[in-house]
Amino acid sequence: MNGVVRLNVVLAAAGALVLVIAVALGETGLSADQWRQAFVDPASGPGDVLWRIRAPRAACAFAVGAALGLGGAVMQGLLRNPLAEPGLLGVSAAGGLGAALAIVLGLAALPGAVELSAVAAAGLAAVALLIFAVRVSSPSGLILFGVALSALFGAGTALIFNLAPSPLAAAEVMAWLMGSVENRSWREVGWVVAPTLVAAGLAHLCGPGLRALALGEDTARTLGLPLARLRLLALGSASLAAGAAVAVAGVIGFVGLVAPHLVRAAVKEDPARLWAPSALAGGLILVLADLAARVIPTDQELRLGVLTALVGAPLFALIAGRAARSWQS
Repeated sequence: MNGVVRLNVVLAAAGALVLVIAVALGETGLSADQWRQAFVDPASGPGDVLWRIRAPRAACAFAVGAALGLGGAVMQGLLRNPLAEPGLLGVSAAGGLGAALAIVLGLAALPGAVELSAVAAAGLAAVALLIFAVRVSSPSGLILFGVALSALFGAGTALIFNLAPSPLAAAEVMAWLMGSVENRSWREVGWVVAPTLVAAGLAHLCGPGLRALALGEDTARTLGLPLARLRLLALGSASLAAGAAVAVAGVIGFVGLVAPHLVRAAVKEDPARLWAPSALAGGLILVLADLAARVIPTDQELRLGVLTALVGAPLFALIAGRAARSWQS
């Protein structure tokens, strides 16, 4: 068993353990008899607590974290920038705008309307990025374009707040944008898992290209690497994963940035082997964060996006400092 496979096995086992703990813990304690009843009769009261509330919430947190970790690994490989993450190119902001628009228009009562609106908006942002990537080959140019898109969609979301028909609608939008997997069902888990599996397939296809690109664009062209095709695959993978995550859980930052850095050394900086352990690490991080949000004693449960930002911002500063020192050396 090689090192990368061993790492994936360890991360998967840790993720499974944390998922079990997340399902076991909660505000409502269950006795041994209630646990037995939950497994014998899933439709019972204890069964509802486990299989309709806690289990889908934990699974959704893991799936969203995996999507963000995968997207971050692909983005960092494509842009050759350790500070890249899915939200950098505006896809997350676009998804947030689409969801906010659906909520303000009163579509939240329709099953899947908010998710579809978020995915559609994220898809439009991805199409804009793909068109730009075909015309402009510079990674820095793509980053700047993504920052511009993010600012534009952020301004659109602010405009929705400004024109919200009622304080209640504005509050719903704010609560959604702060990120959460509270009260998610197995349907929402499917909304994340299906696109993330497609994104994982695309990440696997572009893995050898990302490995060649790490040697530099000139060297990659010499090796016959089709850069345009690689950009399409990589941007499609990252955008699909980020859009799925935002559609279900709102805007959750820093997971896609931090997860690849936790496993980068173990895969020896190989971008082709980075995405799988990054996805597993991202899922593990977000389940732990959601578990912390549930058990920290507060009058109102902490929003997941707020908690990841509080923890992720100092880590981002640390990573940025190390990257700056490496650039100067």
